Amino acid sequence: MLSLYDVIIVGGGIMGCSTALELAQRGLSVALFEKRTIGEGPTGRSSAIIRQHYSNELTARMALHSLRVFQDFEEQVGDECGFTQAGFVVLVEEKDRAGLEANVELQRRLGIRTELLSTEALGQVLPGMEAGDLVAAAYEPDSGYADPYLTVTAYARAARRAGATIYQDTEVGRVHLEKGRVTGIDTKEGRFGTPIVLNCTGAWAARVAATAGVGLPIHSCRVQVAFFRRPPGHEAAHPVVGDFRNAIYFRPETGNITLVGLIDPAEENAIVNPDGYDERMDTDFVLDAGERLVRRYPAMEESVSTGGYASLYAITPDWHPIVDEVPAGSGFFACSGFSGHGFKLGPAVGVMLADMVTGAEAPLFDPHLFRLARYGEGQPVRGQYEYSIVG
Repeated sequence: MLSLYDVIIVGGGIMGCSTALELAQRGLSVALFEKRTIGEGPTGRSSAIIRQHYSNELTARMALHSLRVFQDFEEQVGDECGFTQAGFVVLVEEKDRAGLEANVELQRRLGIRTELLSTEALGQVLPGMEAGDLVAAAYEPDSGYADPYLTVTAYARAARRAGATIYQDTEVGRVHLEKGRVTGIDTKEGRFGTPIVLNCTGAWAARVAATAGVGLPIHSCRVQVAFFRRPPGHEAAHPVVGDFRNAIYFRPETGNITLVGLIDPAEENAIVNPDGYDERMDTDFVLDAGERLVRRYPAMEESVSTGGYASLYAITPDWHPIVDEVPAGSGFFACSGFSGHGFKLGPAVGVMLADMVTGAEAPLFDPHLFRLARYGEGQPVRGQYEYSIVG
């Protein structure tokens, strides 16, 4: 007998699980299909940085909404997400001073707590950091990081409590359309019927979309993270840092560890098969990341490398997501391509997608900026300033 649902979600990362919760809470029958297990994919390996520093009003508003969910996660979702309020600092060079100041002005207008820091004030927020090459800095005291695995599995449990059905180890082989409308999906467990499918599969999004005859300009790219144990005398945790002078980000981790990754648009060139890439960290990456970290945090020259890993970004041409019904009226929705900054927006994206699916008269977030057609229209999303790979 054909199982029927109001909505089927493909992909059990934070986008899929947060959306499943939102839709189930609105009374829809929802099924989520994950090819592996919840938290095993890129969401579970996210650096899970929670920050609000965006140069577009929409993404800044979404980041603020999501921060408030992370701050009150147990009350709003009903479980633990491991949110740590460490603060977030962004560091830029002379060429980006005006952009940073304009970003801070925009964010403050939206109600985000952020401020520009003098060199002296920066020394208090980031003791032990080299600041001689810096021109401008901004600080968000409310930001920080979460535990990605705890977060996504908490969303999955909450979605189940709200009535959603979650199928793990169940890959979707095909999305069916008849006369331009979604009718269901095929899996190893058989066919499931639905008028609406949400493609929240991240690095696999283009592959899933192709089964429905839809092309998405999304590539899966390999990215890496390294861990360094802070030396004696520097055990204290530091804020999360986005250092655009050295093109790295770093944040504290439990066990006196600092986690380091790159802020580098060239990562889009490391295109891989998401089902067959090297998940180990490269030795060359450890050396490169360590050298960049020491330039900013000299004491880390005495640190010890404690490993790392490789994961995946789902990257679009403008490093911003596609959240759209494609084609219009089909019931097939794409929600992918967050290009490494999706985790922090996850709670807001769940609301955005749920509003789209239910046809909310006054949606909290207008998805127009993220439409697929923007590429053909020559209207890609642009950050307002040179360093705005962060959004």
